[in-house]
This record gives sequence, C-alpha cells and structure tokens, in this order.
Amino acid sequence: MDKVRIGIIGIGNMGSAHAKYISAGEIPNAELTAVCDTNPKRLEWAKKNLGEGVLLFEKAEALFESGSVDGVIIATPHYYHPPLAIEAFKSGLHVLIEKPAGVYTKQVREMNEAAEKSGKVFGIMYNQRTSPLYQKLRDLVKSGEVGEIKRINWIITDWYRSQSYYDSGGWRATWAGEGGGVLINQCPHNLDLWQWICGMPVRIRAFCSYGKYHDIEVEDDVTAYMEYENGATGVFVTTTGDAPGTNRLEITGDRGKVVVEDGKLTFWRLRVSERQFNREYKGGFGSPECWKCEIPVYGQETAHQGITENWVNGILKGTPLLSPGEEGINGLTISNAMHLSSWLDDWVKLPIDEDLYYEKLKEKIENSTFRKDAAEDIVLDVDGTY
Repeated sequence: MDKVRIGIIGIGNMGSAHAKYISAGEIPNAELTAVCDTNPKRLEWAKKNLGEGVLLFEKAEALFESGSVDGVIIATPHYYHPPLAIEAFKSGLHVLIEKPAGVYTKQVREMNEAAEKSGKVFGIMYNQRTSPLYQKLRDLVKSGEVGEIKRINWIITDWYRSQSYYDSGGWRATWAGEGGGVLINQCPHNLDLWQWICGMPVRIRAFCSYGKYHDIEVEDDVTAYMEYENGATGVFVTTTGDAPGTNRLEITGDRGKVVVEDGKLTFWRLRVSERQFNREYKGGFGSPECWKCEIPVYGQETAHQGITENWVNGILKGTPLLSPGEEGINGLTISNAMHLSSWLDDWVKLPIDEDLYYEKLKEKIENSTFRKDAAEDIVLDVDGTY
C-alpha cells in the first residue's frame, strides 16, 4: 500500500472539516474515498463539495463492506464511537476516532480489546498533543526537570456557553444525547493532557453542579480533588458559566514550579531540591534559591491534520502514534470518576467500578429529556467540541 484510502463516518461540522483537508490533499499519501451520514442533507453537502470520486453511504455497515476504504475516521456523537470502531475493526479497517473515546469506560474497554485483537492502527483525535507548548511541558515533567510532582492545579473555565447554545439542539446537554456536560464535551482534551503529562491519580473526590448556570440536566460546573500514589494532590476546576474565564495549569514539583498561561511556559526552577533544602538548611526562615525561566517553545501546532497524518504514517510506515486510541480510556476514566463521586457523594478509587458507573448512567438516561426526533441535529462544532 502506498496510499491510505480514508472514509469518514459522520460529516457534521467536525467530520466535514476532516473531509475538506483530506480531499484538498493536505495529508500526504492519503485520499478521501467515502463518507457516511444518516442525514440526507449532509450527504447532499458532500456530493456538492467533495467531488464525484467520493462514495456516499447512508449506513456505516455498507461503507465497511464496500472495499472502498482502508481506514475510517469516526466523527459521530459520543455514544457511537466504540460500537462503530468495533465494527470497523471486525471489517479489517484502521480507525481514528474523534474525542472522547466514548461515554463510559466499560464500552471503551471493549473497543480497546477489539483494536488489540484486530492488529490495526488505532488513533484518537487528541489534537492538543501536537501543541509544542504541552509537549515541552510534558518533557519538563517526564525528564525529571520539575522533580517529583507534589501538586497540580488546572483552572480551565474559558469554556463559556450561553443558554442559546444548549437550546440549539434537543440532544445537547442531556444524559441520553451526550452522556454528560462540560466534562464529556468541553474538557476531554484537558483531562487527556492532565494524565498524559502527570499520570493517573489513585482516587478522586468531585463536586459537580448540574444545571447551575443553565437550564440543562448535566453538569456545567465542576471542582475535583485528586490524590496520587506518591502523595501528590491535584485540583481541577471547570465550568461553562464563567465569563471571562481562565486557563491556567500549574504543576509543582520538588525542584520547582511550572505554569502554562496565556500561551507561555514559565518555570520557577529551584537550584536544589526543596526536599534536600528542607533536610539540610539550618537557618530557620529561608527558602531554596529560585530562578524564573521563560522556557522557549519551538515548532507549530499541527492540530487535527497532524494527528491524521501521524495516523496515516502509522498505517504505511509503522510510525509510533502521538495519540494512540487505547489511551482515550484514561481521560474518560477521570471524568467518569468525577461523575460517580458526585453521584455517590463520596470518594472514588481508580480504576473505577465500571458496572456501577454504567448502572448509574442508565438511571440518568432513563430520566433524560433527550428528544429522539432531534437526533438529526447532532453536529460537531468546528473546534471539535459539541
């Protein structure tokens, strides 16, 4: 194979964005050969904008069986990511899914098992991993430059959404339509970066407010406290109700503190470890010598195209994936744990009780206000959020 034939399932705003850059030839050694959507209006759009050579399908099964693609990008609503990916793997296809990996980890784990069994290349669209800023931050942490992590704080409240945004589709902000609120829609990238950079916590206590700032049934305000095996702690704060919002990530280790804010990476570097200073210093008041360093960040964020190109190279050349699909379960585990902690009003240990979470989620779905007749309105916003 010298070129990957790509099909896209779900051509709402995000799926159509993928279709545009692939059909424009922006991904080397790849071509768009098919798209699929249950909405006739979206297929009509595809017919007008993607060229006669792109096959159109109303059902994913027909696309899988057509022999017209080597791999698929799945850009459907959350609940459909795992089942469609599983069927694609069974059909011998490579898969790249939009985030989040799914709504609940029990379903995503089945997808991961199918991926492993298939031997196909499986990626997830965590495009913020292509950011040189977060790559450099991860390097500082993983290399030990920051030292052993003691504290993580991320205030990510610049996800403001108006009531009219939620009112734009009956599926929005419902348990049956989306499976959650700010945690599952706006924050999957943040939670992925959290675990990608700092690893997974061992237990979580979260406080979620449901419909605090909007007339919705899911969470729009969250404060969560996490603990790590080494004693480190983390606080994650997010909402769609603050204007103006804040995006500040601060990681403190025993060798200093690193902050990401306003597109800059600043490192307050200790000349000696705080733990060493604490043991050796005999002067009473005092603190380790500290240097404020503006960390240079080079390169350009390649975003969605970068993840797609990396996936294509993984298929053709065996290139390691920047964002393996199997890792999608990690950030989802954190958000599931936050929901479950809020529902139980208690601590939740990781890994979570997946069966218990699923049972609680089903209770929410049964009482959801989601209108089935609104399903055709489901689209992805151009920034990749619902």
